[in-house]
Amino acid sequence: MTETTTATDEGEGRPRITVLGAGPAGIAAAYALTKGDVAVEVLERAPVAGGNSTSFKIDDIWCDYGSHRFHPVADPSVIADVKRLLGDDLLLQPRHGRIRLGGRWIHFPLKLQDALLKLPPAFAASLIGDMVLKKFRKKSTGPRSFSSVLYDGLGPTISENFYFPYVRKLWGLDPDKLAVTLAERRVSGSSIGKILGKMLKMVPGLRGETTGRFYYPRQGFGQISRAMVAAAEKQGAAFRFGADIVRIERSKDRVTGVVTRNGDTEEFHQADQVFSTIPLTAAVRLMDPAPPPEVVMAADAIRFRGMILVYLILETDQFTEYDAHYFPELSIPISRMSEPKNYNSATEPKGRTILCAELPCDPGEKWWGMSDEELGRHYCDWLGQLGLPVKVPVIRTETRRIAHAYPVYDLDYQRHFETVDNWLSSLGGFLSFGRQGLFAHDNTHHAFAMAYAASESLTPEGGIDRARWAEHRHEFESHRVED
Repeated sequence: MTETTTATDEGEGRPRITVLGAGPAGIAAAYALTKGDVAVEVLERAPVAGGNSTSFKIDDIWCDYGSHRFHPVADPSVIADVKRLLGDDLLLQPRHGRIRLGGRWIHFPLKLQDALLKLPPAFAASLIGDMVLKKFRKKSTGPRSFSSVLYDGLGPTISENFYFPYVRKLWGLDPDKLAVTLAERRVSGSSIGKILGKMLKMVPGLRGETTGRFYYPRQGFGQISRAMVAAAEKQGAAFRFGADIVRIERSKDRVTGVVTRNGDTEEFHQADQVFSTIPLTAAVRLMDPAPPPEVVMAADAIRFRGMILVYLILETDQFTEYDAHYFPELSIPISRMSEPKNYNSATEPKGRTILCAELPCDPGEKWWGMSDEELGRHYCDWLGQLGLPVKVPVIRTETRRIAHAYPVYDLDYQRHFETVDNWLSSLGGFLSFGRQGLFAHDNTHHAFAMAYAASESLTPEGGIDRARWAEHRHEFESHRVED
């Protein structure tokens, strides 16, 4: 028999906010809200905070869920808070990666001198030709897509040799099946001229203090989440881990609270506002009563791309000097490889390093069901094909699987998203934001900015200033992904 209890309110008289999810957006929301006179409770199914931005140790090496950086282009208030929370543990590191273009390794981010010396002559000549002939090139006709926007802006050489194969790998769809929005959010250099401009900013003497650099904590990227959780708790936020959300209850057009289950006991969390950072599709499915059928159908049509993180533990101090390698070739299933010790310049432990490969795939695909050992053998084969043979002993392989790694911006996603978003936005007492809550292909600093914006939109009485939130939503459209 199921027993139902009601969570007690320790902040009577203050607005009560229940935050769903303790990923970056949920953590930052709790931290920002508790700077004011607000009672905040965060519900998280996992045993720890951070979501895909947490860190963990393998053989005493701090590892992330793939390659994570805190970018200096973050909102100044966000940067200031992260610096204050981490102090000397927040390192400013030089970016030192490589990308495969035309069968050769080129520094990434692109450097002018490196491109001039290392790009294959035929590839470089084609790039220059694309730039010179751009105004004479016939524009794409028909509906605009990721493919047409990049082809018109960048030309065929870099589109067909880098972006097109890379997005096929990441999203499992051809470029002409992906929406324009992906090009707007993902590609900051929309022309050869803009790419050259970014390369010029990397030239010594022309670059700023943080150009070509990134912030990274000594104890893995997740140290940011841990520090922010500790600060939010000190300010009064309550984090409930292992909280399995079973219902979001509403009365007509207003959300009244959230029900969680622990064993046979259900607990009702009454709230003035529910701040949801969980996938918007999950929020729709948890609503009780259920949304209109057209909203449920739209949510079912929204897709996320999965990913497997493959960690190869090697018996050596360091595999390469580079923090990350990027692989656009379709012949190699992994999209990126990172070496965690190179992100925080760790020298310990001796005789150990780890290579983390990002393998985009969905549950049900052949890679998803493979054992760690099988994936490790394939990983070593792929590195051999890339001219990076593993010549040191492999201690073992570990994996992590993420079902909701990237939002899939297919050609129909916009109308499905708008159907869901419009309905969720019509509910009183409910606000959806963050990477998962707004189906946004964003960085962690963007998620923090969204959370701060949500906090700023809360009125002293516990309502939402919808006009102010609409202004923030418009600002979110300018977010651009930093790789």
